[in-house]
Amino acid sequence: MKVVVLNEIRKGFYLDSVALMRLSREVSAAPGVIEAALMMGTPSNTAIMRNAGLLDERVVVKGNDLVIAVKAGTELAARDALDGAIKSLAKPKGQGEAQAAWRPHSIAAAVKLRPEINVALISVPGDFAAGEARKALNRGLHVLMFSDNVSIEDELSLKLQARKAGLFMMGPDCGTAVIGGAPLGFANKLRRGKIGIIGASGTGTQEVSCLISEAGDGISHAIGVGGRDLKKDIGGITTLMAIDAFDSDPDTSHVVLISKPPHPDVAKSVLERIGKSKKSFTVCFIGAPEVALPPNARFSPTLKGAAELALGGKKIGGEFEADAVAARLPRRTGQGGIEGLFAGGTLCAEAQVILASAGRKVTSNAAIPGVPKLEDGLDEGRDRLLDLGDDEYTRGRPHPMIDPSVRDEALRVALKNPRLSAILLDLVLGYGAHADPAEHLTRIVAARGHDAPALIASVVGTESDPQVRSTQVRKLEQAGIIVAPSNAQACELAVAIVNNARR
Repeated sequence: MKVVVLNEIRKGFYLDSVALMRLSREVSAAPGVIEAALMMGTPSNTAIMRNAGLLDERVVVKGNDLVIAVKAGTELAARDALDGAIKSLAKPKGQGEAQAAWRPHSIAAAVKLRPEINVALISVPGDFAAGEARKALNRGLHVLMFSDNVSIEDELSLKLQARKAGLFMMGPDCGTAVIGGAPLGFANKLRRGKIGIIGASGTGTQEVSCLISEAGDGISHAIGVGGRDLKKDIGGITTLMAIDAFDSDPDTSHVVLISKPPHPDVAKSVLERIGKSKKSFTVCFIGAPEVALPPNARFSPTLKGAAELALGGKKIGGEFEADAVAARLPRRTGQGGIEGLFAGGTLCAEAQVILASAGRKVTSNAAIPGVPKLEDGLDEGRDRLLDLGDDEYTRGRPHPMIDPSVRDEALRVALKNPRLSAILLDLVLGYGAHADPAEHLTRIVAARGHDAPALIASVVGTESDPQVRSTQVRKLEQAGIIVAPSNAQACELAVAIVNNARR
């Protein structure tokens, strides 16, 4: 098949990574386009594009250059897509002098223009992120760093600098925070309330906060700390600062801590600090065994359980009984396997906890302790639970929360897999996420056969989100997809369907 690749290099042209992800998705959807990417010209990004056949080996780029790359079936399709990308890049500059006047091009300019600003959101390639974060900290700004690929040494240095200055360094790789009701990164429109969240996990924070909000309670703040904060190298610096902050916050009465298993030494120091707090805590270390907690804290192995404890024991989706729902469904002809195709990494981790606790043998590309990784060669006969937001699936492509087509091919294959009786899916709504993920998903599964595995979904979101949770649920249900009240209950239903088929 003939393939045409076109490149455009914009020297010294910067655009943040989230905006580039969205533009990449739009260009990739153009007629005749096979693949497209808009990325800053860092060494890691150029390597990704060259390996994907998107960037000519002879093209020389620097880290502060923007690379537009299009691969298409014809010269005309490639040229049209490239022109469309260039026009999209020009749009912000063509919206009038009034708008351009409040678009500063540096942190220094932003602070000069708006001296009341106290938070900087850093979303640049990892090679530049630490430098920009230092500029923000030096100007007295808290930092939320969406960027990843930042060295552990830089993270430690930044967090020590922030702590000394009494500032929060949230991240790197911090995808979610809600500060005083203001959503940062991928976040949802939540009710305000007295429950605080400390999250070393983006989609875990979103799931718990949305379950709490939809149950009628609310969130004071959700402080993201980054996925490595509870590792030994970092020592929980931001987590400990967040506990201090919530301890002195009169608008917070209960705190939920969400993380994958921390280093034992870090867990000890964090739990000792929790024990000195005046507030009550829920601790959710996904994939970790229950740990000894101080009297003011309770443990939950799942996100749903953490939300219920924060709600004072109120049950979420109490009317949803997995065994009863499974009994009403037609028995599946598959061989009893379950596959999970997740956009949310922590939702994938929670699925591993629940299926393993139900006696299922599981494997994952993002395995929790005790679960074999896919590449270990132990996946024969095991349920596969995939984190499609992992680097192996998103290298050079937008995250599936932005571009749900990342899941399409894996879903098409799973629908035809005779070994499977159930497929688990998640939709994550909110600011920054795809405008209508349910519509996209229903198009992909519309042609499935009558003997296809049962499709079970959970929807992370609220009625106040731009996508409107009930609208997304309705579209899924109209397409024959079963929607559970939470990711945990979706997993329980998958197990019940498989057990029912074997009776």
